[in-house]
Amino acid sequence: MFIKITKTKNHQYVQLVQSYRENGAVKHKVLLNLGRLDEIENNPSFQRLGKRLLELSKAREVTSLASFSEAQIKNWGYVVYQKIWNQFELPKLLKKISAKRKVQFELSDASFLMAIQHLLEPRSKLGTYNYQHRYASLPDVALNHLYRSLDLLCEYKELLEEEMFQKNRHLFNMQVDVVFYDVTTFSFASVEADTLRDFGFSKDGKFNEVQVVLGLLIDCEGRPIGYELFPGNTFDGKTLETALEKLEKRFGLRRVIIVADRGINSKLNLKRIVERGYSYIFAARIKSMKKEITDMILDENGYQEIKDDEGEVLRYKVIEYINEFTAEGKKYKLPEKLIVTYSSRRAEKDRADRERLIEKAQTLLESKAKIQASNKRGGKKYLKEIDCTGTWILDEEAIARDKQFDGYYGIQTSEKEMSAKDILDAYHNLWRIEESFRVMKSTLKVRPVFHWTERRIKGHFVICFLAFLLERTLEFKLRQAVENASPAEIREALNSLNFAEVEIKGEVFFIKTQSTELSKKILRLMRIAPPGNITRVEEFAARWQDRL
Repeated sequence: MFIKITKTKNHQYVQLVQSYRENGAVKHKVLLNLGRLDEIENNPSFQRLGKRLLELSKAREVTSLASFSEAQIKNWGYVVYQKIWNQFELPKLLKKISAKRKVQFELSDASFLMAIQHLLEPRSKLGTYNYQHRYASLPDVALNHLYRSLDLLCEYKELLEEEMFQKNRHLFNMQVDVVFYDVTTFSFASVEADTLRDFGFSKDGKFNEVQVVLGLLIDCEGRPIGYELFPGNTFDGKTLETALEKLEKRFGLRRVIIVADRGINSKLNLKRIVERGYSYIFAARIKSMKKEITDMILDENGYQEIKDDEGEVLRYKVIEYINEFTAEGKKYKLPEKLIVTYSSRRAEKDRADRERLIEKAQTLLESKAKIQASNKRGGKKYLKEIDCTGTWILDEEAIARDKQFDGYYGIQTSEKEMSAKDILDAYHNLWRIEESFRVMKSTLKVRPVFHWTERRIKGHFVICFLAFLLERTLEFKLRQAVENASPAEIREALNSLNFAEVEIKGEVFFIKTQSTELSKKILRLMRIAPPGNITRVEEFAARWQDRL
C-alpha cells in the first residue's frame, strides 16, 4: 500500500492505494479517499492518526519530542533585501573593489550584514558582530572585517553612488528631472572636535555634542541619488555647490530643477544653479522682500482658488518680477515667478507660533541676563533695546509686521515652463526628503555614530546610504503594486519571517513560524517562494537561497 496524490485543475487529492497484478500488468486499487491535500495539511486529526499507525506498526524511527533540542529563533526575512542587493549587482561590484585592494575576505558579506542590521535591528558594529547568528544561514563575518569594510567603502563611496544611480535608471527607468535637496545634522556621543566632527547648529537640539552635516539628494520618488558629508559647523547654504557639482560632473544630469527649503535659499546659490543651466524652486522669504512685492502679496486682488489634497481651499497668486542682487562683486538679474499661497489653516498656525514666541519674550523681560543669553530664533525676536541703554521692551512693530503675513507662504522659481499648480505640487513633495531624514534617524538609527576616525565615520554613512537605498527601493516596489507600507511596517513584516532552529538526533532543521500578512504580500511581490514548514538547514542554505 502507498499514498497517492492525484492532481485536478484546482486541487490535489490524497488516496490510499493498493498495487496488484492482473494478467501480468500492475494495477492500482483505491482503498480509501482521504480528501483534499490542503485540508489534510496541519490537520491535528490526521497527525494523531499518523502517530497511532506508527505506534501500532512498532516503527523504529518514531522520534520522541524529548529528542528535540531547545529552539533558536533565526530571521530569514533578510532575503527580501538580499534579492534587491543582488539586483543592484552589489556582490559583483564589491568583488571588483576587493580585487583592486587584494582583500582576503568577502567585502559583500560584511557590507550586507551591516546594511540589514540597520534595516531590521539597528546595532553598533560590535553588536552586529555579536548578534549576526540571528540571520539564518548567512556566512560568519569577523569583527575586524566589519571595521576594515568601512575603510574600503569610504574610499570607494563615489564609485558606489554612481553605480547605484545607473542601476536605478536601468532597473526602474528612473527619470531624474526634479531633484530634492536638503541638509540635516547627525550627532556623536562626544565633545571632541576634529576636522569633520565639530560643534554647530544642531537640527536635533544636540548643542552639547559634536556633529557632522549631511546634504542629501533624492528623486521625486524619495530614492537617494547621492549625499555629501561636511564639517559640523558648515552653514546649510554653503553645501549646495558640492551637490550641484555632483549632479553635473558625476551623474551627467543636464536638465534638473532643484527643490529646496529656505535654508538653502541664498543669492549665491541662485546664481550657481542658473549658471549650470538648472532651474530652482525654493521657499521664499516674503517678509524680507521689497515693499512693492509685499504690497502685491497683501493685495487681495488677483488671487485664484484651488483645493489641496485634503479638500481645503487654497488661494494663490503668481507674481512675475526680476530678482536683482549682488554676489561676489557682480550684479545679477534673474527673471523669477513668485507663487504666493494663502491658507486659513496656515494662518492659525502662524498666529499660534507667534503667540508662543510673545510669551517667551515676556518671560525674557523678567531677566536681562536671560535676554543676553538668548538668540534671535526664540522670543528675543520680539524684543528691542531702547537706545542701547540696556532697557528692553516688547517690539510691537515687529509683532504687527509679522501678523499681516499670517497664512501667506511664498515659493520663488526660475522655471518658466511649469504651471503654478505643477510648481506647488513639486514643492509640496519636499516632504519626501524630510521624511527621508526621519527614516534615517529613527528607523535606520544612523545616529548616534560610535566611530571616531574620519574614514570609519565616512564608511558608516556609506553603509547607511546603501541600507536606505534598499529600503526606499522596496517601498517604491510596494507603491507600484498599490500596497503602501511605512518603513516601520516593512521592518515589522520582515522581522516576522523567522525559523525556530532545532536539532533532532544530530540533524538540524528550520521550522517556519507564523508571519504577518504584509510579509506574505512582500514575498509575492518580490517573487520569492517561501521555504517549507520544515526545512533542513543544508537545504535552505544550498538550494532555496539560490532561487533569489
